[in-house]
Amino acid sequence: MDTKELLKKVRKIEIKTRRLSDHVFGGEYHSTFKGRGMTFSEVRQYQYGDDVRAIDWNVTARYNEPFVKVFEEERELTLMLVIDVSASEIFGTQQQFKREYLTEIAATLSFSALQNNDKVGLLLFSDQIELYIPPKKGRFHILRIIRELLEYEPLGSGTNIGLPLEFLFGVLKKKAIVFLLSDFMDKGYEKTLQIAAKKHDLTGIRVYDPREKSIPNIGLVPMQDSESGAVRWINTQSKAQRLRYEKHFQLLSQDFETIFKKNGAGTLSCSVEESYVKRLLGYFKARI
Repeated sequence: MDTKELLKKVRKIEIKTRRLSDHVFGGEYHSTFKGRGMTFSEVRQYQYGDDVRAIDWNVTARYNEPFVKVFEEERELTLMLVIDVSASEIFGTQQQFKREYLTEIAATLSFSALQNNDKVGLLLFSDQIELYIPPKKGRFHILRIIRELLEYEPLGSGTNIGLPLEFLFGVLKKKAIVFLLSDFMDKGYEKTLQIAAKKHDLTGIRVYDPREKSIPNIGLVPMQDSESGAVRWINTQSKAQRLRYEKHFQLLSQDFETIFKKNGAGTLSCSVEESYVKRLLGYFKARI
């Protein structure tokens, strides 16, 4: 897309997702993801209702009236967005592709972090590491992330979920909030995820299209695997064929839920035909 069209799309996403982060998600994000602890801020005169355990006895003795210590939460957090840009994300039978849906979720999370003065980083992956943007603060940094999500052309087509998690081990030295956004059409990543979940606050957001869940009876149709390029003719008139298709989707869903929950990581599944706002808000509230 040309520069003018790209800027128009970035602005449109900013307006929509920033409104959500300001009025819906900002407070929930702050409550859900805690800072590293409490740091001393100041000493002030005791007020009715203050916790007596907070009294600073040295200052109280010096001025012959009660003073209390005031502490503030240390908020310096890092949000890392790890996003699948493999070929299977360029799929959609509804109003938008999965990748566009992922972009909106990522932008909403980014502006929520910005509102709380947290750093935001981006890691794009397929079957290789595609792009890494180190965590920084600021609106222009968030807009750069959105631009990359909209226009980046991946070199790989497959999916390797373990690869970006391994990459994080080398670039994130401290605990971070990590959102892994993908359709999770991959296997064999549990060991790497187990290590990542111990080090970071990890959440997997699985995005899928309704046609990946089930197919209608529309006769004999060609279906192409977007990642491998292989084409198979599927007889959708066959009930057994349709059931096998649905079973495959269910197994992928179960694997995703089982692996993440078993290792103490959060999970969220969203269909592109439904609002991610309710799903994400419900997830935040459930964690508080």
